Amino acid sequence: MDGTNLFQLGIGLETGAQAEDSTARDIFAEDRDDHFIREDGRVFAGRHLIIEVVDGHGLDDEGRIQQAFRDCVETCGATLLHIHTHKFSPQGVSGVAVLAESHISVHTWPEIGYGAFDVFMCGEARPWLAVDVLKKAFATADVRVKELLRGDGVVEEAEAA
Repeated sequence: MDGTNLFQLGIGLETGAQAEDSTARDIFAEDRDDHFIREDGRVFAGRHLIIEVVDGHGLDDEGRIQQAFRDCVETCGATLLHIHTHKFSPQGVSGVAVLAESHISVHTWPEIGYGAFDVFMCGEARPWLAVDVLKKAFATADVRVKELLRGDGVVEEAEAA
């Protein structure tokens, strides 16, 4: 394969991605920086909030959604790696903010004032702070949230300590 084909495959691009290490790792090793959350005797990979913005305004504005992502990242104490959004015709926006701590994603139906957001963060990030950011960004008081503790029960506290 010549260099052009490697570029088209994304191989060798400076993205920060590393080749997967095939050596076995002890997930319970003391020096492992796993970013699991240890709280009230539970160990889980992260908090995944399913956030529904209802009666929202500006849900067809790609720039506004990108700024909401940035504001969520800053407020929650996360690390932004990349934002990608797509504007549909005649309306709607889908997008994702890739974070070091996981992601924020959205799909909107502006014609009914609805935005379906996912905010998934691990480590020290505080995803619940995104709720008020989204309320303000889309000028609504009606924001509904469900929380999933991703990886809950996969690793027991005694094994992960």
